[in-house]
Amino acid sequence: MSEFFLELFSEEIPSSLQKNLREDLLDSFNSLFKEKSISFKKSQTFSTPNRLIILFESVQKQVVVKSEEIKGPNINAPEIALEGFTRSNNISKKDLYKKKIDKGDFYFFRTKSKKLNTHELLEEFIPITLQKIQWKKSMKWGDFNLSWGRPLKSILASFDKKKLNFEFHHLSSSNTTFIDKEFEENKKIFTNFKDYNNFLKKLNITIDQNVRKNLIDKKFNEILIKKNIKIEENPKLLDEVVDLTDQPNVLLCEFDRKFLNIPKEILIITMQNHQKYFPTFDQKGNITNEFLVVTNKQDKKGFIKLGNERVVEARLSDAEFFWLKDKSQNLVKKVSKLKSMNYFKGLGTYFDKVQRMRKLGGMLSDELLISKEKVELSASVCKVDLISELVGEFPELQGIMGGYFAEAQGFEKDVSLAISEQYLPIGSNSKIPKKPYSIALSLADKIDTLVGFFGINQKPTSSKDPYALRRLALGIIKIVIENKKDFKIRDLISYSSSLYTDQGFEFENKFLNKELSQFLMERLKFYMKEEKIRYDIIQASAESFNIDHSVVIFGKAKSLNKIIKKPNGIDLISSYKRASNILDSELKDQKIELSDTTDPGIFKTEAEKNLFKTLNGLGKYFQSINKDENFEQSLKNLADSKKVVFDFFDNVIVNEEDTTIKKNRLELIQMLCKTFDNYVNFSLIDSHQ
Repeated sequence: MSEFFLELFSEEIPSSLQKNLREDLLDSFNSLFKEKSISFKKSQTFSTPNRLIILFESVQKQVVVKSEEIKGPNINAPEIALEGFTRSNNISKKDLYKKKIDKGDFYFFRTKSKKLNTHELLEEFIPITLQKIQWKKSMKWGDFNLSWGRPLKSILASFDKKKLNFEFHHLSSSNTTFIDKEFEENKKIFTNFKDYNNFLKKLNITIDQNVRKNLIDKKFNEILIKKNIKIEENPKLLDEVVDLTDQPNVLLCEFDRKFLNIPKEILIITMQNHQKYFPTFDQKGNITNEFLVVTNKQDKKGFIKLGNERVVEARLSDAEFFWLKDKSQNLVKKVSKLKSMNYFKGLGTYFDKVQRMRKLGGMLSDELLISKEKVELSASVCKVDLISELVGEFPELQGIMGGYFAEAQGFEKDVSLAISEQYLPIGSNSKIPKKPYSIALSLADKIDTLVGFFGINQKPTSSKDPYALRRLALGIIKIVIENKKDFKIRDLISYSSSLYTDQGFEFENKFLNKELSQFLMERLKFYMKEEKIRYDIIQASAESFNIDHSVVIFGKAKSLNKIIKKPNGIDLISSYKRASNILDSELKDQKIELSDTTDPGIFKTEAEKNLFKTLNGLGKYFQSINKDENFEQSLKNLADSKKVVFDFFDNVIVNEEDTTIKKNRLELIQMLCKTFDNYVNFSLIDSHQ
């Protein structure tokens, strides 16, 4: 058994490309080994900013290609087809034999089993495999035709401690690699991975990204414990700095305390997004003036620490200037400037948008029982921060800075909060608005956007959603569900559409209301799926109510999903299915028209009377339910009817010779099904799951 080892050395590869490339590279070579029946015990991939490495351990030296039967042309095919087949397979006609299969008589031949050297297969197919690698972003350089993430400088390829020889575009494989990053003629020969890895370790180069991650985590913890501070978990940033380094070192730096007077979000964005630093916090969660920097070398003289501190202070100085300038400018007086800021072609300016949001927010205020004037005020000024220099410099802070500006200018706290939370939720783990004014403003913004984009037919497709409309719709669903507050969504859509019309905008989409309602329902189903609710239960609940009842749809589905496999759930489903199956069977080929009433005066058995009484009681229960239905109680009530239901089916003959009695009993069974369907459409529940 032997080792296969490949290194691709290039100019620095951005961290955003490394992870995907590692995975693609490993998948591609695993597929190659599988296709060529090359056995091995373990395969791994590593990367640094300059190096992409593939390692296969315990690889067989020879591959046995088993004999196989190859199908050729039909025996009646033209001679030229037969000649082509024999030529392409490097055989003669005497090697062929005839064989009858389902599709007729065909020529076949059987290959001979043979042994192939693994190193020969690798030399032939490594270039082909590398050529198939797909980069998210690639480039060409010089006069070369190779398209790669960054200029490729060398290829080290070794198998069984021997060099593999092949060409890949302008490069020839070798058993050498650069041992520094300056691309000077400073190379070293390696024939196996162990020597290669050990040598780089002596240079403090760690090629295993997982080891680098652990090293960084360890150094983080040492500093944090010593200083009694903490950092927020940020896996994405951590992975990024891991891929930016091959000799990771962690420095504790600081900036002037005066910058702690500006909003913490500015500090965090500046450090995390712009500089790839890790802000620190005290044990109470307050941001400190210290931050962690992951560097790619030791800082014995302190120059790297000093340089990073100077960079962050320069950025924070600019941010402080913008903050002091922007927060003093009157938000109300600047609303008119939104007239010069286009929102989207066909949807007007941001001034147009906030006017629509004012009126939509007013409608929402009625449902939330809050001040219409305050909602309208928050809507009027909520987009003004977009024209501030601070948001121009830090676009990630739109909304958040608007909230700070409003607070600085004496707006009420709930108005300032609504402005800062207008874009929430912004991701799967994002918090949602909980306060009434925040809910109103966030919903008004999202509904206005969705109505506008659907109106001009800028809807998402199966593969593309350039304006993140699915995220916006899911945001509406999350706000509604997690606040347990249903809204008249369809009325809001209609009203929003009319507001565009009042402003003189004409929509191409004549099915806007229907399509957007369906779109929101699909997002609701997606939300329930993410909550691990069974698909058939989702469908049963969604088919029973419209989008105005999202909280009910979700609540009923979640409650049913919780008990579906428990005794109560089994009793519930078995009762309904037994009734619906009999009803379907009796009505299938018979011309019986059932009414919606059952005549208790012609009941002949106690079982009929008991079932009718039970169903009446359940009917009254469902009629008395208000918006605060206890879903668990409803399910229990339905499940508790099992004894009466089964007693009826066990003791009453439905297929009675007297057609009047038969029809009445079928109407009783129909009454049972409709009573159960007050909860959800049980006919859509799969009883076999």
